[in-house]
Amino acid sequence: MKAHLRKVRISPKKTNVVAGMIREKSAVEALRILKLTPKKAAEVLYKVVHSAVVNAETNNDQKRENLKIASVIVNKGPVLKRHLPSSRGRALPIQKPMTHISVELEVIAEEPKKVEKVSKAATKTAKPNKAEAKKPKAKS
Repeated sequence: MKAHLRKVRISPKKTNVVAGMIREKSAVEALRILKLTPKKAAEVLYKVVHSAVVNAETNNDQKRENLKIASVIVNKGPVLKRHLPSSRGRALPIQKPMTHISVELEVIAEEPKKVEKVSKAATKTAKPNKAEAKKPKAKS
């Protein structure tokens, strides 16, 4: 259950700050956090996480509530190199970085319900005899 987004025009540093907010969270909670975060990286990550959740629902028949973010990997992509004209015929370099984002989900293991085993000796002591139950108790 993965989703990848490559060559996004945003810095990996800026993206990794937002990615740190959603690591090790449930998928529903991560989507909620990203929806309310006012950063460009949050909007991009929202789309990737949403895509991973939909992939899990469609391809693996998983429920959205049972998914957890296993890893969010933010890598450096190619850099667009541009130049800004400057005085005296010079040119100043401008670098426009790109980012690769990978999101991987895992299924939260539901804890099995504990069934307490009751021994036969415990059931015998717990049940009163029929004769004792019918006798009226003496008042002191």
